[in-house]
Amino acid sequence: MADIILTINAGSSSVKFSTQQIAEGQLTLLASGLIEGIGAKATFTAKKADGAKTRFDLDQTHVPVDHNLALTAVLDWLEKELPGANVVGVGHRIVHGGPHYSKPMRVTKENFKNLKALEPLAPLHQPFNLAGVEAAEQAFPKAVQVACFDTAFHRQHPFIADTFALPRSYYEEGVRRYGFHGLSYEFIHRMLRYEEPVLARGKVIVAHLGNGASLCAIDSGKSVASTMGFTALDGLPMGTRCGQLDPGVVLYLMAQKHMSAEQITDLLYKNSGLKGMSGISNDIRDLEASDEQSAKDAIAYFVARVRREIGGLSAVLGGIDCIVLTGGIGENAVNVREAILKDMEWFGVKLDEEANRRNERIISDKGSATVVLIMKTDEERMIAAHTAELLDLKEPIVPALS
Repeated sequence: MADIILTINAGSSSVKFSTQQIAEGQLTLLASGLIEGIGAKATFTAKKADGAKTRFDLDQTHVPVDHNLALTAVLDWLEKELPGANVVGVGHRIVHGGPHYSKPMRVTKENFKNLKALEPLAPLHQPFNLAGVEAAEQAFPKAVQVACFDTAFHRQHPFIADTFALPRSYYEEGVRRYGFHGLSYEFIHRMLRYEEPVLARGKVIVAHLGNGASLCAIDSGKSVASTMGFTALDGLPMGTRCGQLDPGVVLYLMAQKHMSAEQITDLLYKNSGLKGMSGISNDIRDLEASDEQSAKDAIAYFVARVRREIGGLSAVLGGIDCIVLTGGIGENAVNVREAILKDMEWFGVKLDEEANRRNERIISDKGSATVVLIMKTDEERMIAAHTAELLDLKEPIVPALS
């Protein structure tokens, strides 16, 4: 079997992975999977490209499953299901690269320490991302470990797009707007450059709408602004995260409700957004199926914020040529897409409602000044491509990712 690249997206209680084969300068997906319930009742699920599925509970007789045991399970599965697979590189999604890491890199002892130092900037993500790196080093000691940052795509922002109106010293020490979902935006841009090169050279807003949600303004292939800021809390309301919030609310919760930092973190990250507003679910599908007014209100607020941010980013760009909708909501939620884009002819956007209903690739009317596309994102493939590129392959990793 040819060389294999493994991608890992490690969270606090889960590990997503994919295996991609390198052959003749191409990446071919072999399998993808998920280990969830780390630290509790852990379950392993995998699906091969041919459709074959595997699912089993991990043995927790002696000790709870941690990230090391989870990656060991992946290794055992690879040896059984993909015999002869040679894992030459492991690509990791690392949420935070700080102000200095602006492109993927091989992980070394020195830069790993630097990434550990960034944990206070992403306390709910970074420690688990790095635990995945340590576990992969043990499970695949001969493979090159590659860090791919969710913040890297945004590191070319102008100062005014990255700063807060705080004393400059805070900016210098790293309190600034970083933006996230960069791997998704980079993948979409590369695909757009391959499929629609004229649009890719223009002014584009990409809406990554899912359980995590944000928008990015891209001008001539460069990110110039993003709705997310210092953390992945800012901007749009999300499945369980609050989105834009007056900082005075946090002061109120501290002073009047006597809430601790941990309690506020739990509220804003895990119990707000669609889940908090509706009191029902963080899943847009559940809310659309509900007759409760709170569900309708949560969807309406989400739609209103997306429309508002599209307007704001178009002002940053000085015009707009293309809107790309991606992520679970962007790719599938027909009614939400229609609500976001309807009655925007004044803005240059004319929706083709029938095309939207059919989930076609282009859902804007032929007479629309702004082209609206639905595109499927693939962060794992972007990570695999970066990893392959850092392995110094001479041939391009598929034209769209060259």
